[in-house]
Amino acid sequence: MSERAPRPELCDGHRGDSLSGDGLPGDHVVGIFGRPYVDLEPYLDLSALAEVHDEICLGLTRVALDYTGGSHRTLGIVPASQRDMAYADYGEVLRAMSPAELAQFTALGERLGEGRAPEGDPGLTYGEEREVPLSRRQMLWLEFRYGVYFPWKVYFELIPNRYWSDKSRSEGKDFTRVARSVFPKTIAFVKQLPFSAIGRCNLMGLAANDHGTVHRDGAREQTQPDHFITVCPAGNKTLFLWDEVARVKHPVGARAYWFNDNDYHGVEAAPFFRYSLRVDGQFTPEFLDRLERDHSA
Repeated sequence: MSERAPRPELCDGHRGDSLSGDGLPGDHVVGIFGRPYVDLEPYLDLSALAEVHDEICLGLTRVALDYTGGSHRTLGIVPASQRDMAYADYGEVLRAMSPAELAQFTALGERLGEGRAPEGDPGLTYGEEREVPLSRRQMLWLEFRYGVYFPWKVYFELIPNRYWSDKSRSEGKDFTRVARSVFPKTIAFVKQLPFSAIGRCNLMGLAANDHGTVHRDGAREQTQPDHFITVCPAGNKTLFLWDEVARVKHPVGARAYWFNDNDYHGVEAAPFFRYSLRVDGQFTPEFLDRLERDHSA
């Protein structure tokens, strides 16, 4: 995710006014080829998904898991209609801490016992896309002590990526040793996807009754939407695109899909665990050309 930036321009080949009426460009669902999202099921070999699903569900019991999300308001990627939602944002919580509380929080970091916070705004110092990533202990303390809501309580990186702006770049990256050991079928599935380069690969899960807060992953100008594929092997995770102008949800009804992550989006709550596999990189020219031919009419 990124900090607040200029609202994205309407992309070439997109109908910026096709899904909403008046409003600022960043408030419309820009979509892909004039559609809210592209259903990728007809284009991919999903025959291995049942085995991949079994492997992932078992593998998640064997690896260290993190949280993600939890500071969307501080990051400035929440639509105006959602900014007063009654959940605690850890950037806001950190800004309200006393010096003693902040020292306790800092002592729970990776450098145990240091107990001294870096200079500057703590809300902009710690967390995703920040100078100091949160440790697992810090996440748990923020949740237990201050009620911070982390939407995705299952997060595992098969290909780690430090900054959002690097997620499409493959240089110097590879699947981790743990991922190769625990998720070999998943990695084989990812490698046959139509990418010329892969820069990021992760698993993201929501606990029963949790929802994915409405946000966008970037608010920058685009020449084209970033390339990625999201796969939900169980087919039970309802992601939706949010039209801020019309206040309308556009649900995504596919097991594999691509959407414009500069558009606002969220995940519906459900009374059971749901997860997805996301792979970022660069599509092969042949795959992108085929999608454009089929969907630009």
